[in-house]
Amino acid sequence: MTAYPKSSVSYQDQFLETETDNKDTLGKEAPNIKTQLMASLEAQGIVTSRNNVPFWLRANHFGSIPLSGYSTSWTGRLAKSYSPNPKNKLFDWGAAVETRLNVGSSTNIILVEGYAKARISILQFKAGRSKDVMGLADSTLSVGSFAMSGNALGIPKVEISIPEFWAIPVWGGFFSVKGNFSFGWLGSTPILAFNDPARNKNVTEVNSYLHQKSFYGRLGKPNWRLHVYAGFNHQTTYGNEDEIYKDFNLGKFESFVYAVTGKTWVGDNEFRTKLGNQLGSIDFGITYDFNSTQLFLYRQQIYDVGALAHLANVRDGLTGISFKNKKPGNIGWTKLLFEFLYTKNQAGESWSPYTPSGDEDYYNNFMYGDGWSYKGLGIGNPFLTPRHEGRDNLRYAPGQYFVNNRVIAFHTGMEGNIASLKVKLKLSYSQNYGTFGSSPIGSSLGSVRDPLPPPYFERVNQFSGYVECYQPLKRDWQVGLATAFDSGKLLYSSIGGFVSVKKYFRF
Repeated sequence: MTAYPKSSVSYQDQFLETETDNKDTLGKEAPNIKTQLMASLEAQGIVTSRNNVPFWLRANHFGSIPLSGYSTSWTGRLAKSYSPNPKNKLFDWGAAVETRLNVGSSTNIILVEGYAKARISILQFKAGRSKDVMGLADSTLSVGSFAMSGNALGIPKVEISIPEFWAIPVWGGFFSVKGNFSFGWLGSTPILAFNDPARNKNVTEVNSYLHQKSFYGRLGKPNWRLHVYAGFNHQTTYGNEDEIYKDFNLGKFESFVYAVTGKTWVGDNEFRTKLGNQLGSIDFGITYDFNSTQLFLYRQQIYDVGALAHLANVRDGLTGISFKNKKPGNIGWTKLLFEFLYTKNQAGESWSPYTPSGDEDYYNNFMYGDGWSYKGLGIGNPFLTPRHEGRDNLRYAPGQYFVNNRVIAFHTGMEGNIASLKVKLKLSYSQNYGTFGSSPIGSSLGSVRDPLPPPYFERVNQFSGYVECYQPLKRDWQVGLATAFDSGKLLYSSIGGFVSVKKYFRF
């Protein structure tokens, strides 16, 4: 294995980040600011189609979304980061707060981020709302990880983690690990009516919680060109099952243990169920440093119910390849990305292997009415469409919050520069097939099918594009311009954009 000179920011540190800010990280946009205490203020003038914000102006922005029509927004951020020399400090702390004020046809204030964190050696403790992603994927151009893409606002939580890969001090650091374990508060969650004698029929909502954990390993010494990654993440929405089920006999801590381990609860009359809504991905990745280019290849193998254990939905997943230019010129590209998202199988085809749990129905849940969403936004990949984001004429089954989760998508992204002008481009084309519940063969549970009467969800195509550029100026000022558009039959056609002025402050 050949060693290579280590750059100031290694490519391995640019993905699998638990605190990724795709647009507003001060260190990325204003690298000349070295102080630990940083602040910024940004003003935007925004124009979009009436009642429709284009897809890439709202997707994967951590819930920081403009109003439709004519509006302005003001975003302020104040953050204290860790010391740039962590090896010299056993203990360190940090915090951040970011708010957005939208003024237009209405007015709203969004707390985009607000957290405090502390680091003791390799361990980090964090509490609050933060900008989190989960899974192996490119950190700035991806369509978004299946589990947690940065599409919705951060869920308030407490967390213990090893946030950066830690090289185990044997064999020269050949094996490194990172991971997290957290508990969060989702708040009031609607509960769907369900004809089951084990359920309390009068329960329409409960307070629910989030459990999340992950573990990732890396093979390869820190200075090697080649690194191999593998790991998993697991998320569970659960809580107050004693209000939902008539004979629920677990205490709060026992419920937490069942949610963490995925253990099946057995009630009276042999009623069996796992607690909550559980989903995640098993991820694999490879990075290789060529002399002038860095390569990142990754695959997210997704699960939602139980089909992956039978290899019944193995076709589904997110596959990507990213290239970073280590020697960008005065004009040219700095990063290129190509991704393929496939979620059409779901172990629900007539020829799919049998699974007791039936088709996966990604992000929907038979009990939690909002599925895998938070504050009206999907927590996972934004190409899987909630009902209120799609066209009104789309067919869906009763109780389905996500009306389109069978998707084939092709996506490319690019970051580059023209002298000091920075440019970002995203182009996405998707074929959308609704859900199995809105298809002619219907949803499944074991070998039982439950088709709806026609009409059915017919395949619709969608194209979304985005271009952004910004120019750093003297005295830590920056001006920017972005535009986005949607064309197709899944989303309403729209166009929009903004101009921005941003100021960074030194302390």
